Amino acid sequence: MIRRRKRGLVPSTRKQASRPKLPKIVNHRDPMVSIIIPAMNERARLPSVLREASKVHPCSETIVVANGSTDGTAEIAAAVGARVIRFADPLGHDVGRRIGAEAARGQVLLFMDGDMVISAAELRPFVRAVLSGVDVALNGYSGSVGRQMAHPVVLAKYSLNAWLSRPDLHGASMTAVPHALSRQALAIIGPKLLEIPPLAHTVAAIRGLNIQIANTVAVGSMNPVRRRVGRSDPLASLVVGDHLDAVHWLIQERGKRGGYSDLNRLRGKVR
Repeated sequence: MIRRRKRGLVPSTRKQASRPKLPKIVNHRDPMVSIIIPAMNERARLPSVLREASKVHPCSETIVVANGSTDGTAEIAAAVGARVIRFADPLGHDVGRRIGAEAARGQVLLFMDGDMVISAAELRPFVRAVLSGVDVALNGYSGSVGRQMAHPVVLAKYSLNAWLSRPDLHGASMTAVPHALSRQALAIIGPKLLEIPPLAHTVAAIRGLNIQIANTVAVGSMNPVRRRVGRSDPLASLVVGDHLDAVHWLIQERGKRGGYSDLNRLRGKVR
């Protein structure tokens, strides 16, 4: 008599897919580099982001500003070994950079985003640039410039750099990650202004800090698709408004022409 095996008792011959191991981060007691990563509901991408961050510099600390997350982002960051700063509610765009900068102990501050996986090889040039004397090491990515109608954010970045007499930077800006700051730059700019990246960029330029493009990382294709409200783009409006804040500060600092001369115009003669 042949006995049939009961279902569920037959050992499976299939290999179970193993979950990728989480990276292990060891924060140095006296870090040279502070890696700052704001993250909101980035459970899926964060392990890969942290894996690359852990390979950037042997003497570093990794700070994750987990704000408004409900998917376990903070728990994953803590399990990996990152320094985690938690907020129950969303902080708003770029506020996490300021929070992370205030907590940072390193001489180099490298800013990343929790939704972009950028290789350590592409991140290291920003750190090397600051260690070699650069105060603000920018990403050379300027956005799409081949269109007949320029995107308002791209136009704002180019215009601001032209006004700052830095056309060599094209559309590079502290708006885009990755970028890095020296401890001196942070002190001169002030952490609060990191919430408005174009304004921080403007202050850095006017105060004479050494601003250079350190590497070009095409982050445009890495940005997740964001929902639009009708035909409007709230994020684009926010970034353009930040550039207007920068222009307003520049006018207050250097006069209504932003430091440019009026040549031989005799405006007082005209009524």
